[in-house]
Amino acid sequence: MDGGRPGVGPLRGSRLLTNTTLVDASHVDSAAVKAALIEQARAIGFGTIGITDPGAIEGAHDRLQNFLDAGSHGDMGWLANEPARRASPKVLWSDVRSVVMLGMNYGPDENPLALLEQKTRGAISVYARGDDYHDLIKKRLKTLARWLLATAGGDVKVFVDTAAVMEKPLAHAAGLGWQGKHTNLVSREYGSWLFLGAIFTTLELPRDDADVDHCGSCQACLDICPTSAFPAPYRLDARKCISYLTIEHKGAIPREHREAIGNRIYGCDDCLSVCPWNKFAQEGHELRLAARDELRGPSLAELARLDDPAFRTLFTKSPVKRIGRDRFMRNVLTAIGNSNDAALIPEARRLLDDANPLVRGAAVWALSRLLPHAEFSELAARSDESDEDVRSEWAAATN
Repeated sequence: MDGGRPGVGPLRGSRLLTNTTLVDASHVDSAAVKAALIEQARAIGFGTIGITDPGAIEGAHDRLQNFLDAGSHGDMGWLANEPARRASPKVLWSDVRSVVMLGMNYGPDENPLALLEQKTRGAISVYARGDDYHDLIKKRLKTLARWLLATAGGDVKVFVDTAAVMEKPLAHAAGLGWQGKHTNLVSREYGSWLFLGAIFTTLELPRDDADVDHCGSCQACLDICPTSAFPAPYRLDARKCISYLTIEHKGAIPREHREAIGNRIYGCDDCLSVCPWNKFAQEGHELRLAARDELRGPSLAELARLDDPAFRTLFTKSPVKRIGRDRFMRNVLTAIGNSNDAALIPEARRLLDDANPLVRGAAVWALSRLLPHAEFSELAARSDESDEDVRSEWAAATN
């Protein structure tokens, strides 16, 4: 799922930085500029950088359209908005002549799969355990873009997962890595753990060669997926993806996928973690992206007690905050239902009275998994629930 939510107007998440110096871009040594750009990018924290032609991913339009035609984007209607613009930097900004792709490493300091065995603790995706990467990377991109303007002139726009930009195909074309069978970018140097950002510039800069696919016959990422979200190699059905279900999906999690979610309460790293190329990965060194101690497998019991202010406080500066307390509590209750721990029953029972029906419905399912059948049936018989969706949860669980 490339790019972020296109907003109102043509380029949400980007900003046009215009050359206000006396630099004449037509007389700049482009090879020297590129060499200096690489050095500057590494100096401010980017681990990898490459440059590609704006037309290098024209073939991505057909793949995107097939994805949309199959309905694989689920609730993410923003992906279907003007797909031609998303698949072509030139359509997005007609003046662009070079696309600079940058990657920042966020490699974990432990194997994310190990946490999945701790059923009474919540598993949060590695990228969301620290500060929101959007803020950090956008500031670095703007710093680098201003340096480029002052050094070589031209105009630029910066993007970090907040506009109609297909970062992964562009990163592949720029030589940062290749899109693996799980559709995510894989780097020989950093494995699966790269945040991506882009600078569009009106400068003509030397291109890098596209990387080649090094997946070979391996399909570990496909085999490990708990919900079988990959109908074929290099194809994702987001409607089955746990990252989609716990983050993007706004309604109740489909019953057929709840058990497979396990204790994952925000995102999923299984297909990334299992990739053999991670043996070359390095631990991330950016402190603001490092996992906070309180988000390394937090207690499900403690999370279930969060009201809205407490949720916002705990996830200050975290990407988790954007889904809101109620969707997050839906995820926590799904994990509680999968915990097989009767000690968590009081937490789920208390949330039967939550103000939000999404939370109440998830509490019903959790209790149906933890309570003895007779006790659950008695509880269901006493329910005076008025919301139709929650009543359907009671009905499904008692049948």
